[in-house]
Amino acid sequence: MAQLGDGALLVTEKKGRLLLWQNGKQAVEVAGAPKVDYGGQGGLGDVIVHPSGKAIYLSWAEAGDGDTRGAVVARAELVHGATPSLANLEVIWRQTPKVTGRGHYSHRMAVSPDGKSLFIASGERQKMQPAQDPASDLGKVIRLPIDAAGKPAGAAERYSLGHRNILGLQFAPDGRLWEIEHGPAGGDELNLVRQGANYGWPLVSEGKHYSGEFIPPHSTRPDFAAPALFWNPVIAPGGMVFYTGRMWPEWRGQLLIGAMNPSGVVRVKIDGDKASEEARYPMDKRIRAIAQAPDGALLVLEDKAGGRLLRLSRK
Repeated sequence: MAQLGDGALLVTEKKGRLLLWQNGKQAVEVAGAPKVDYGGQGGLGDVIVHPSGKAIYLSWAEAGDGDTRGAVVARAELVHGATPSLANLEVIWRQTPKVTGRGHYSHRMAVSPDGKSLFIASGERQKMQPAQDPASDLGKVIRLPIDAAGKPAGAAERYSLGHRNILGLQFAPDGRLWEIEHGPAGGDELNLVRQGANYGWPLVSEGKHYSGEFIPPHSTRPDFAAPALFWNPVIAPGGMVFYTGRMWPEWRGQLLIGAMNPSGVVRVKIDGDKASEEARYPMDKRIRAIAQAPDGALLVLEDKAGGRLLRLSRK
Protein backbone atom coordinates (compact mmCIF):
# COMPACT_ATOMS: atom_id res chain seq x y z
CA MET A 1 0.00 0.00 0.00
CA ALA A 2 1.02 3.60 -0.55
CA GLN A 3 -0.16 6.80 1.07
CA LEU A 4 -1.29 9.80 -0.95
CA GLY A 5 -0.86 13.38 0.22
CA ASP A 6 -4.47 13.67 1.36
CA GLY A 7 -4.22 10.61 3.62
CA ALA A 8 -5.87 8.24 1.17
CA LEU A 9 -4.28 4.87 0.42
CA LEU A 10 -3.59 2.91 -2.72
CA VAL A 11 -3.73 -0.84 -2.13
CA THR A 12 -2.73 -3.60 -4.54
CA GLU A 13 -4.32 -7.04 -4.65
CA LYS A 14 -2.35 -9.91 -6.16
CA LYS A 15 -5.04 -10.87 -8.67
CA GLY A 16 -4.65 -7.45 -10.30
CA ARG A 17 -6.96 -4.94 -8.63
CA LEU A 18 -5.68 -1.52 -7.55
CA LEU A 19 -7.89 0.02 -4.87
CA LEU A 20 -8.23 3.59 -3.59
CA TRP A 21 -9.24 3.85 0.05
CA GLN A 22 -10.31 7.06 1.75
CA ASN A 23 -11.16 7.33 5.44
CA GLY A 24 -14.84 6.73 6.05
CA LYS A 25 -15.52 5.56 2.52
CA GLN A 26 -15.74 2.22 0.79
CA ALA A 27 -12.61 1.36 -1.19
CA VAL A 28 -13.09 1.78 -4.95
CA GLU A 29 -11.25 0.10 -7.80
CA VAL A 30 -8.90 2.23 -9.89
CA ALA A 31 -9.49 1.72 -13.61
CA GLY A 32 -6.63 1.08 -16.01
CA ALA A 33 -4.56 -1.30 -13.89
CA PRO A 34 -2.26 -3.55 -15.96
CA LYS A 35 -2.92 -7.15 -16.88
CA VAL A 36 -0.85 -9.37 -14.58
CA ASP A 37 0.37 -12.96 -14.68
CA TYR A 38 -1.44 -14.24 -11.59
CA GLY A 39 -0.36 -17.46 -9.91
CA GLY A 40 1.92 -18.67 -7.14
CA GLN A 41 3.62 -15.57 -5.75
CA GLY A 42 2.98 -13.66 -8.99
CA GLY A 43 0.47 -10.92 -9.73
CA LEU A 44 0.18 -7.23 -8.94
CA GLY A 45 2.93 -6.32 -6.48
CA ASP A 46 4.11 -3.07 -4.96
CA VAL A 47 2.80 0.49 -5.30
CA ILE A 48 4.65 3.65 -4.22
CA VAL A 49 4.12 7.37 -4.79
CA HIS A 50 6.77 9.61 -6.36
CA PRO A 51 7.83 12.40 -3.93
CA SER A 52 6.23 15.02 -6.20
CA GLY A 53 2.86 13.33 -5.69
CA LYS A 54 2.26 13.55 -9.42
CA ALA A 55 3.14 9.96 -10.32
CA ILE A 56 2.99 6.46 -8.92
CA TYR A 57 5.00 3.32 -9.60
CA LEU A 58 3.47 -0.14 -9.88
CA SER A 59 5.18 -3.52 -10.12
CA TRP A 60 3.75 -6.82 -11.28
CA ALA A 61 4.52 -10.21 -12.81
CA GLU A 62 4.39 -10.24 -16.60
CA ALA A 63 4.14 -13.29 -18.87
CA GLY A 64 6.86 -13.89 -21.44
CA ASP A 65 7.45 -16.36 -24.24
CA GLY A 66 6.63 -19.99 -23.54
CA ASP A 67 6.25 -20.70 -19.83
CA THR A 68 8.36 -17.74 -18.67
CA ARG A 69 7.56 -14.62 -16.71
CA GLY A 70 9.30 -11.79 -14.92
CA ALA A 71 8.78 -8.68 -12.83
CA VAL A 72 8.13 -5.29 -14.41
CA VAL A 73 7.82 -1.74 -13.07
CA ALA A 74 5.69 1.02 -14.60
CA ARG A 75 5.11 4.71 -14.01
CA ALA A 76 1.60 6.16 -14.21
CA GLU A 77 -0.48 9.15 -13.12
CA LEU A 78 -3.48 8.77 -10.84
CA VAL A 79 -6.58 10.57 -12.10
CA HIS A 80 -8.97 11.40 -9.27
CA GLY A 81 -12.74 11.70 -9.59
CA ALA A 82 -15.89 9.65 -9.12
CA THR A 83 -14.16 6.82 -11.00
CA PRO A 84 -10.42 7.06 -10.35
CA SER A 85 -8.14 5.75 -13.09
CA LEU A 86 -4.55 5.44 -14.22
CA ALA A 87 -3.25 7.54 -17.10
CA ASN A 88 -0.07 7.28 -19.16
CA LEU A 89 0.89 3.87 -17.77
CA GLU A 90 4.36 3.09 -19.14
CA VAL A 91 6.68 0.18 -18.31
CA ILE A 92 10.08 1.62 -17.32
CA TRP A 93 11.92 -1.56 -16.25
CA ARG A 94 11.71 -5.27 -17.06
CA GLN A 95 13.47 -8.03 -15.15
CA THR A 96 15.94 -9.80 -17.44
CA PRO A 97 15.91 -12.67 -18.16
CA LYS A 98 12.36 -13.96 -17.89
CA VAL A 99 12.41 -17.50 -16.47
CA THR A 100 10.05 -20.35 -15.57
CA GLY A 101 8.34 -20.57 -12.17
CA ARG A 102 6.07 -18.28 -10.18
CA GLY A 103 8.09 -17.35 -7.11
CA HIS A 104 10.53 -14.82 -5.66
CA TYR A 105 9.71 -11.79 -7.79
CA SER A 106 10.42 -9.37 -4.88
CA HIS A 107 9.65 -6.22 -6.99
CA ARG A 108 9.53 -3.87 -3.98
CA MET A 109 10.47 -0.25 -4.68
CA ALA A 110 11.82 2.87 -2.98
CA VAL A 111 12.72 6.37 -4.20
CA SER A 112 15.98 7.85 -2.91
CA PRO A 113 15.74 10.87 -0.57
CA ASP A 114 17.16 13.16 -3.28
CA GLY A 115 14.44 11.98 -5.69
CA LYS A 116 16.99 11.06 -8.36
CA SER A 117 16.86 7.26 -8.19
CA LEU A 118 14.22 4.54 -8.13
CA PHE A 119 15.48 1.40 -6.40
CA ILE A 120 13.86 -1.92 -7.31
CA ALA A 121 14.24 -5.26 -5.53
CA SER A 122 14.68 -8.00 -8.12
CA GLY A 123 14.27 -11.50 -6.64
CA GLU A 124 16.24 -14.54 -7.77
CA ARG A 125 13.04 -16.31 -8.90
CA GLN A 126 13.94 -19.49 -6.96
CA LYS A 127 16.81 -20.12 -9.39
CA MET A 128 19.55 -19.40 -6.80
CA GLN A 129 22.73 -19.27 -8.93
CA PRO A 130 21.73 -16.22 -11.04
CA ALA A 131 21.95 -14.15 -7.84
CA GLN A 132 25.75 -14.37 -8.33
CA ASP A 133 25.66 -13.66 -12.08
CA PRO A 134 26.55 -10.00 -12.72
CA ALA A 135 24.90 -10.20 -16.15
CA SER A 136 21.47 -11.17 -14.73
CA ASP A 137 18.89 -9.01 -12.95
CA LEU A 138 17.92 -11.95 -10.71
CA GLY A 139 18.89 -11.62 -7.05
CA LYS A 140 19.83 -7.94 -7.33
CA VAL A 141 18.88 -4.49 -6.12
CA ILE A 142 18.42 -2.33 -9.21
CA ARG A 143 18.97 1.43 -9.40
CA LEU A 144 17.13 3.38 -12.12
CA PRO A 145 17.96 7.11 -12.51
CA ILE A 146 14.80 9.29 -12.66
CA ASP A 147 14.08 12.96 -13.32
CA ALA A 148 11.97 15.43 -11.32
CA ALA A 149 8.78 13.99 -12.82
CA GLY A 150 9.77 10.43 -11.95
CA LYS A 151 10.55 9.41 -15.53
CA PRO A 152 13.67 7.38 -16.42
CA ALA A 153 16.75 9.56 -16.85
CA GLY A 154 19.31 6.90 -17.71
CA ALA A 155 20.00 3.19 -17.88
CA ALA A 156 19.24 0.85 -14.98
CA GLU A 157 22.23 -0.58 -13.10
CA ARG A 158 22.63 -3.63 -10.87
CA TYR A 159 23.41 -1.89 -7.60
CA SER A 160 24.01 -4.92 -5.33
CA LEU A 161 23.86 -8.70 -5.74
CA GLY A 162 23.55 -11.99 -3.88
CA HIS A 163 19.97 -11.47 -2.68
CA ARG A 164 17.21 -14.08 -2.39
CA ASN A 165 13.66 -12.71 -2.04
CA ILE A 166 13.45 -9.10 -0.83
CA LEU A 167 10.04 -8.11 0.56
CA GLY A 168 10.97 -4.84 2.24
CA LEU A 169 13.01 -1.97 0.78
CA GLN A 170 13.15 1.34 2.65
CA PHE A 171 15.35 4.38 3.17
CA ALA A 172 16.13 5.21 6.80
CA PRO A 173 15.81 8.80 8.11
CA ASP A 174 19.61 9.12 7.76
CA GLY A 175 19.35 8.40 4.02
CA ARG A 176 20.74 4.86 4.02
CA LEU A 177 18.94 2.07 2.15
CA TRP A 178 17.90 -1.12 3.98
CA GLU A 179 16.27 -4.31 2.73
CA ILE A 180 14.72 -7.35 4.40
CA GLU A 181 14.54 -10.70 2.64
CA HIS A 182 13.25 -14.20 3.13
CA GLY A 183 15.88 -16.81 3.82
CA PRO A 184 15.42 -20.48 2.96
CA ALA A 185 14.57 -22.72 5.96
CA GLY A 186 15.66 -20.10 8.48
CA GLY A 187 17.92 -17.15 7.95
CA ASP A 188 15.62 -14.21 7.13
CA GLU A 189 17.98 -11.24 6.72
CA LEU A 190 17.99 -7.50 7.35
CA ASN A 191 20.73 -5.85 5.27
CA LEU A 192 22.19 -2.39 4.85
CA VAL A 193 22.42 -2.04 1.06
CA ARG A 194 25.74 -0.77 -0.24
CA GLN A 195 26.60 -0.20 -3.89
CA GLY A 196 28.58 -3.11 -5.32
CA ALA A 197 28.19 -5.30 -2.23
CA ASN A 198 27.53 -9.04 -2.56
CA TYR A 199 25.23 -10.52 0.11
CA GLY A 200 26.20 -14.10 -0.63
CA TRP A 201 23.09 -16.00 -1.69
CA PRO A 202 23.10 -18.92 -2.45
CA LEU A 203 26.72 -19.54 -1.39
CA VAL A 204 26.16 -18.51 2.23
CA SER A 205 23.11 -18.17 4.46
CA GLU A 206 22.12 -18.32 8.11
CA GLY A 207 19.49 -20.89 7.13
CA LYS A 208 19.56 -24.19 5.27
CA HIS A 209 17.88 -25.58 2.18
CA TYR A 210 14.34 -26.94 2.59
CA SER A 211 15.76 -30.38 1.90
CA GLY A 212 17.89 -30.01 5.02
CA GLU A 213 21.08 -29.56 2.99
CA PHE A 214 23.66 -27.45 4.81
CA ILE A 215 24.57 -23.95 3.59
CA PRO A 216 27.80 -22.40 4.94
CA PRO A 217 27.12 -19.38 7.21
CA HIS A 218 28.34 -15.87 6.44
CA SER A 219 31.19 -16.28 8.93
CA THR A 220 32.90 -18.65 6.47
CA ARG A 221 33.03 -16.01 3.73
CA PRO A 222 34.06 -12.57 5.04
CA ASP A 223 34.22 -11.38 1.43
CA PHE A 224 30.39 -11.36 1.41
CA ALA A 225 28.35 -8.74 3.25
CA ALA A 226 26.87 -10.25 6.41
CA PRO A 227 23.36 -9.31 7.55
CA ALA A 228 22.89 -6.64 10.20
CA LEU A 229 20.35 -8.99 11.79
CA PHE A 230 18.95 -12.42 10.95
CA TRP A 231 16.16 -14.61 12.28
CA ASN A 232 16.27 -18.33 12.87
CA PRO A 233 13.45 -19.39 13.20
CA VAL A 234 12.10 -16.96 10.64
CA ILE A 235 9.60 -14.11 10.88
CA ALA A 236 8.63 -14.26 7.15
CA PRO A 237 8.72 -10.47 6.62
CA GLY A 238 5.95 -8.90 4.57
CA GLY A 239 7.13 -5.28 4.51
CA MET A 240 8.69 -2.62 6.71
CA VAL A 241 8.72 1.07 7.56
CA PHE A 242 11.07 3.34 9.50
CA TYR A 243 9.09 5.06 12.22
CA THR A 244 9.26 8.87 12.33
CA GLY A 245 5.94 9.72 14.03
CA ARG A 246 4.93 11.42 17.25
CA MET A 247 2.62 8.77 18.73
CA TRP A 248 5.62 6.69 19.88
CA PRO A 249 8.49 9.22 20.03
CA GLU A 250 10.72 6.61 21.68
CA TRP A 251 10.50 4.52 18.49
CA ARG A 252 11.75 7.21 16.11
CA GLY A 253 14.39 5.88 13.75
CA GLN A 254 13.45 2.29 14.53
CA LEU A 255 12.21 -0.22 11.99
CA LEU A 256 8.73 -1.76 12.17
CA ILE A 257 8.36 -4.98 10.21
CA GLY A 258 5.16 -6.74 9.22
CA ALA A 259 5.61 -10.46 9.87
CA MET A 260 3.70 -13.38 8.36
CA ASN A 261 5.04 -16.35 10.32
CA PRO A 262 4.53 -15.96 13.22
CA SER A 263 2.01 -13.21 12.50
CA GLY A 264 2.83 -9.88 14.07
CA VAL A 265 4.79 -6.65 14.04
CA VAL A 266 8.50 -6.79 14.87
CA ARG A 267 10.30 -3.67 16.15
CA VAL A 268 14.02 -3.37 15.42
CA LYS A 269 16.55 -0.82 16.67
CA ILE A 270 19.30 0.28 14.27
CA ASP A 271 22.75 0.98 15.74
CA GLY A 272 25.17 2.00 13.01
CA ASP A 273 25.59 -1.01 10.72
CA LYS A 274 24.02 -3.43 13.22
CA ALA A 275 20.49 -4.04 14.38
CA SER A 276 18.68 -5.74 17.27
CA GLU A 277 15.12 -6.91 17.79
CA GLU A 278 13.51 -4.82 20.55
CA ALA A 279 9.96 -6.18 20.70
CA ARG A 280 7.41 -8.36 18.96
CA TYR A 281 3.66 -7.69 18.88
CA PRO A 282 1.53 -10.73 17.93
CA MET A 283 -1.35 -10.25 15.47
CA ASP A 284 -4.26 -12.48 14.50
CA LYS A 285 -3.36 -12.75 10.81
CA ARG A 286 -0.31 -12.50 8.54
CA ILE A 287 0.82 -8.88 8.05
CA ARG A 288 1.66 -8.22 4.42
CA ALA A 289 2.24 -4.45 4.51
CA ILE A 290 2.84 -1.75 7.11
CA ALA A 291 2.84 2.05 6.93
CA GLN A 292 2.82 5.09 9.19
CA ALA A 293 -0.30 7.27 9.27
CA PRO A 294 0.06 11.09 9.30
CA ASP A 295 -0.73 11.20 13.03
CA GLY A 296 1.92 8.56 13.84
CA ALA A 297 -0.44 5.60 14.14
CA LEU A 298 0.41 2.40 12.27
CA LEU A 299 -1.54 1.06 9.31
CA VAL A 300 -1.23 -2.67 8.68
CA LEU A 301 -2.71 -4.86 5.96
CA GLU A 302 -3.63 -8.43 6.69
CA ASP A 303 -2.81 -11.04 4.07
CA LYS A 304 -5.09 -13.36 2.08
CA ALA A 305 -8.87 -13.39 1.55
CA GLY A 306 -10.81 -11.55 4.23
CA GLY A 307 -7.78 -9.46 5.16
CA ARG A 308 -8.44 -6.11 6.81
CA LEU A 309 -6.76 -2.71 6.92
CA LEU A 310 -6.11 -2.04 10.59
CA ARG A 311 -5.12 1.17 12.38
CA LEU A 312 -2.96 0.62 15.47
CA SER A 313 -2.67 3.46 17.97
CA ARG A 314 -1.26 4.00 21.43
CA LYS A 315 -3.49 3.23 24.38
